[in-house]
Amino acid sequence: MDHKEKVIAQVKSEMPVKEKKNGVEITNPFEIVQKLMEDATKTLELPASFYEILKKPKRVLKTSIPVRMDSGEIKEFEGMRSQHIDVLGPAKGGIRFHPKVNEDEVKALSMWMSLKAGILGIPYGGGKGGIIVDPRELSERELEELSRGFIRELEPIIGPDKDIPAPDVNTTPEIMGWMLDEFSRLKGKNVPRVITGKPIILGGSEGRLEATGRGVVYTIEEAAKHLGLRLDGMTAVVQGFGNVGSITAKLLSEKGVKIIGITDAGGGVYHEQGLDIKELMEFAKKTGSVAGFKSYESLSNKELFSSECDILVPAALENQITAETGPTIKAKIVAEAANGPTDPEGNDAMEKNGVFVIPDILCNAGGVTVSYFEWVQNAMNLAWTEREVNDRLHNKMTVAFDDVYRMKQEKNAGMREAAYLVGVGRLAEAMIARGWIKDWSMPIECNA
Repeated sequence: MDHKEKVIAQVKSEMPVKEKKNGVEITNPFEIVQKLMEDATKTLELPASFYEILKKPKRVLKTSIPVRMDSGEIKEFEGMRSQHIDVLGPAKGGIRFHPKVNEDEVKALSMWMSLKAGILGIPYGGGKGGIIVDPRELSERELEELSRGFIRELEPIIGPDKDIPAPDVNTTPEIMGWMLDEFSRLKGKNVPRVITGKPIILGGSEGRLEATGRGVVYTIEEAAKHLGLRLDGMTAVVQGFGNVGSITAKLLSEKGVKIIGITDAGGGVYHEQGLDIKELMEFAKKTGSVAGFKSYESLSNKELFSSECDILVPAALENQITAETGPTIKAKIVAEAANGPTDPEGNDAMEKNGVFVIPDILCNAGGVTVSYFEWVQNAMNLAWTEREVNDRLHNKMTVAFDDVYRMKQEKNAGMREAAYLVGVGRLAEAMIARGWIKDWSMPIECNA
């Protein structure tokens, strides 16, 4: 039994079930997003036909990618790509390399991407892809061959006006460069708009690397304003110290927030007086983990979630805030930098305790937003400065936050429900405009 199964088993044995579908507990991320989308269509008083279109991806491609290993043997890797809905525009979403990638996870992530695009008002549908692999076990040559092989398999269904991949967990601008090169070779011409998150020299955007973390910080700033709080002097803990977690911690510390605890896959570190994030980033880069930094106190995930702090940033993987961890959270603000870090029971517990939750489909949408900016810059053969990119991102994130907060007030809902209402509402509006659904008027305005 792996860690996730143990947590689920413990939750089932100790806690009452708060969310069910046809009498069955929901723990699968695909089922969770389906349930939340279904609830949103009902709250918006939309006919069932809207949910019938939204409830599953339009297309899921599963493929096997052969790679000649350094040993000379041929090894097959399983890859997949989910395209949810293209009513707002071409599919958009990252590619992750992780040993626990699975079809339901990829489908859920593509649906969340559709909602992010709707909330942020950008012309994309939802896409997501992944390969079941631990990239740390591959040589650089093997990793490049796997990346190029995946693009060869995806080539019929991706393109700058069909589906635009980007980096995600364990993928990098360098890998995106290999993928762009492979696709361009197949097409016989340079096609920079097919991939975002590329190296700057290949048409990548300034500010893209920090975009998701920066967007997280922008939403935290807005939440603090609505709660009458000042960031300067607040305390925070962060779960996950990859690109998003480390950038979020760095930017928060620059705004006067004291980062007192961080955990990653290798362990955790706690220091009540605050961690030096720049030093910690260098330490983690060298050692592979934050554990052992300056011999400070160690920290487990369970201790991190129950820490006395103002801000909690889950920036790791799915299903971290559960019926077990949710009730222990003492933070005033939880900013979901990861996708799907909270299950329904965990969300209920936080709302019951008055925690202000910035849901993932709003909080971490900075990455897809700057990917959109990159796509636009490539189309115009122009390059914006980092300041221009950050200013545009700030505007998009604050407008989106205000739209969701306004919906929260209008419907007397939690922030997660409000985000789903805005996202689903805009997808439904686009369906009506395209004629997918006839003779129906939206009962509430979602184009704030």
